[in-house]
Amino acid sequence: MFSLVLCNCVGSVKALRGRSGQPNVYVLTYKLLQHWLRLHHPKGERNLRVFVINQRREPLMPTTQLKARKLLKSGKAKICKREPFTIQLIVQTGESKQEINLGVDAGSKFVGISATTEKREMFSAEYKLRNDNVDLISTRRQNRRARRNRLRYREVRFQNRKKNKGWLAPSIQHKIDSHINIVNMVHSILPISEIIVETASFDIQKIQNPEINGIEYQEGNQLGFWNVREYVLFRDNHTCQHCKGRSKDNILNVHHIESRKVGGDSPNNLVTLCEICHNDYHEGKIELKIKRGKSFKDATFMGIMRWSFYEQLKARYSNVSMTYGYITKNTRIENGLEKSHRVDSRCISGNPLSKPCEDWHYMEKKRCQNRQIHKANILKGGKKKLNQAQYLVKGFRLFDKVEYDNKKYFIFGRRNSGFFDIRTLSGDKVNKGSINCKNINLLSTRKSLLIERRMAIPPLA
Repeated sequence: MFSLVLCNCVGSVKALRGRSGQPNVYVLTYKLLQHWLRLHHPKGERNLRVFVINQRREPLMPTTQLKARKLLKSGKAKICKREPFTIQLIVQTGESKQEINLGVDAGSKFVGISATTEKREMFSAEYKLRNDNVDLISTRRQNRRARRNRLRYREVRFQNRKKNKGWLAPSIQHKIDSHINIVNMVHSILPISEIIVETASFDIQKIQNPEINGIEYQEGNQLGFWNVREYVLFRDNHTCQHCKGRSKDNILNVHHIESRKVGGDSPNNLVTLCEICHNDYHEGKIELKIKRGKSFKDATFMGIMRWSFYEQLKARYSNVSMTYGYITKNTRIENGLEKSHRVDSRCISGNPLSKPCEDWHYMEKKRCQNRQIHKANILKGGKKKLNQAQYLVKGFRLFDKVEYDNKKYFIFGRRNSGFFDIRTLSGDKVNKGSINCKNINLLSTRKSLLIERRMAIPPLA
């Protein structure tokens, strides 16, 4: 079975060969793609839909492209949103609705969304979450402490602050809010009758030790050690894990394999090094071939957020139910479906065999605003250097959606000379160089949620 890849080139079908020498990917031009869709989806069976809302901004059932075009030309509707494309009726019409189930495949990196009826899929999307919150918050805390302690001293205040009930870490709360925002967006364009969420529970200690049982859950690896450092030294037998004691240095340090900001102080991120090897590593004289142990960040996140996300959804909507990961996996295998976030969410919705959409939406969350005035090198004795770029460069902002050569892209880099770096959300550039801003047209200004419409192509036999 082969997969299809879209390209901007002009020509015939190209076969890209893998390591074995056999063609494994076929590259299609857009003209050949249209011919491919006509063969597999006749004119009367096309599933491209336009979302509709009434005068009260309540969602109705989607309509066809032909009917939406007629409504817009006759002045009975207006364009409300371009991604996903939605029109609003200006006149009163009938409001017959069908039962639509919304399946949500919750995750720590990607969220799968699928709204289906018994016969067909109405909306399909994959939402990529932000994962840079921990690093940014740790950097901000580091700079704040440096300002208060080294640059301008401030007397210590009594720590009488108290966290509110139900408080969650900012990185977790942000991802929960992102889950809720995407559900609200689908609710605004489709008359959802039921929401089904997959909230699988993870037993991290069971993952590490399948034979754990009973009181062993309360007796972890660090039982009997007064701190993490003592446990790491004992685990490594009080021996440098790089030179294995050849340096004959009796002073031992505990080294972070990944930075403390990202990896934390977990024992699987710590390793014992003698002071000589530790200093040589930070001076760049040696290179460590040690990899950190298996991380359970994603499993920990799902274990923390699953009930909070479910309870917040129930507070907003009355038609919320839940399912588990093993049920989704069994449904996908029984129906012979491929593994992806969109397919899993379609299985969660309860209609795995409904006709899938020809197009789906890839969404990516971006940072709204960088409010750091100066770069962090001022704390290291460097000169002050502004961190914020110009608001507008030749009338464009970062992540603006633009059109070039009848195709849609996003601005990923700007230069004062007027040459921009434009790409798709998958990272594909137009060409190796930059594009003159005079040759691109602005479609929409930047938003915190970037949306790109993609075609779901059936596999090539």
